[in-house]
Amino acid sequence: MRRLLPAITAVTIGAVTGLASPAQAAPALRFHSAQYDSPGTDTRTVASLNAEWISLVNSGSTAVDLTGWRIHDKSRTYTFGKVRIPARGGRLWLHTGKGADSGTRLYWNSGNYVWNNTGDTATLLTRTGATHHTCTWAQRAGRTVVGC
Repeated sequence: MRRLLPAITAVTIGAVTGLASPAQAAPALRFHSAQYDSPGTDTRTVASLNAEWISLVNSGSTAVDLTGWRIHDKSRTYTFGKVRIPARGGRLWLHTGKGADSGTRLYWNSGNYVWNNTGDTATLLTRTGATHHTCTWAQRAGRTVVGC
């Protein structure tokens, strides 16, 4: 009986403290937030299109090579070129409209809005097409930005 006590205690402590298994842990690379409704009137100008965006954050300890990864909604897909997101809080924004890509700002180069104001789901897909993370939102009065 004495040999079983440490094992039972360890299991009990794990259950009481709520230790998460790796399958329950949040992914290190994930959607951070989205501005799904460009502020003001939807005019389809470059400024208005670029005010609609979605962002990713990497809270992991290593940079992530996003080459070939995709962001997808019901009808559109953006494929990342040669892009790396730094470790430990590295963040990047994907704007809907046109612009010159930089290390933290990327552009979908769309002439139409991507994210539906009434609600949408963004899906981050790996190179192999596996779903890595999703961000879903519904329209909320007075809000145009959501945390994922």
